[in-house]
Amino acid sequence: MKERTVNYDLTKRACYLGFVTQAIVANFTPLLFMAFHREYEVSIASLALIPAVFYIVQLITDLLCAKFKDINYRKSIIISEIASALGLIGLAFLPQLFTEPMIGILLCVCVYAVGSGLIEVLCSPIIEACPFPNKEGMMSLLHSFYCWGAVSVILGSTLFFTLFGVDNWRILACLWALIPLYNIVNFSFCPIEPIVQDAESMSMKQLLGNRIFWLFLVLMIAAGASEATMAQWTSAFAEESLGVDKSIGDLAGPCGFAFCMGLGRLWYGKKGEKLDLSAYMLGAGALCFVAYLTASLASVPLISLTGCMISGLAVGIMWPGAISLTSARMPTGGTALFALLALAGDAGGTFGPSLVGLCTRSVESNIQSGLLAASIFPIILVVCILGIRWERSQNI
Repeated sequence: MKERTVNYDLTKRACYLGFVTQAIVANFTPLLFMAFHREYEVSIASLALIPAVFYIVQLITDLLCAKFKDINYRKSIIISEIASALGLIGLAFLPQLFTEPMIGILLCVCVYAVGSGLIEVLCSPIIEACPFPNKEGMMSLLHSFYCWGAVSVILGSTLFFTLFGVDNWRILACLWALIPLYNIVNFSFCPIEPIVQDAESMSMKQLLGNRIFWLFLVLMIAAGASEATMAQWTSAFAEESLGVDKSIGDLAGPCGFAFCMGLGRLWYGKKGEKLDLSAYMLGAGALCFVAYLTASLASVPLISLTGCMISGLAVGIMWPGAISLTSARMPTGGTALFALLALAGDAGGTFGPSLVGLCTRSVESNIQSGLLAASIFPIILVVCILGIRWERSQNI
């Protein structure tokens, strides 16, 4: 009897759109800050609560997932898409139901942040469990879709606002929600393999008791910080420190950064099978350090913005590469491993931009000094990779 061949194309499509969904919920609401300020009279200072609550809820979601040795992947990933869609749709209707609209906004942020956290924890192991020949390349390709999603939501929203006006943002919120709603169908029917056998899966306590795993966690923190710092500060850096027009700064800054990061992940996804991942990450870390120095120290705006975009190219491999290195070293890590890595990456993504903010305030609102301080993160990543390579050589 002929053995049935399982087609994982639908699984790939579902996970790709999962990361696009995550990019939508992470990048759409910040585009509405000034609309919230004008329409709901929310203060600029209060708007800072939106990204803070988003990342805190996502971190809590990561931590809760890590406590479960094994979870039902299909049900959980479908819940992630439902939560993402509900949060976006609620954003269009919920704020005006409260005397304080900010309460409604933050409730929606909490809902879609849960969805984002579940996507971060679950999509990577779902792809890792599929029998693809080049798992490292596939992981990089998967994470490139976050970048394409970020570029799409920035450009798509800008085009919509230009054609129909910012006042119609509620319609756009509902339109973006169609993507996670469609993806519910994909995840309902795609094949999903078990990550590891139930009896073999490591618990969170076992993982945290392994000294080498802590090195991987620091690696993930450095990867998250290197990526998120430039992603979140490029727009303000271009406008305030370089004096570039906002529309041009946004295209060459955060949009250019995301595009280059996507290119880096796409390239490794296609060509990475023949490369040593840890060696490639060493080179990427060194390039990222040079790019941060270029962005923060160059006196010519064009050169600084080029440094920002090159840093996107360099950090592209860091997050998915750290996941691939860790899962290869600890193949029985299971759900707890991916959840703790997501937690570490999100922690880095919270700490890195905060460090820039602290340094900027302490040096007369000079964002360049903050980015210069953040160049420590790619250095930490390089040190971690060297430690991992040394540990691997000792075990050969």
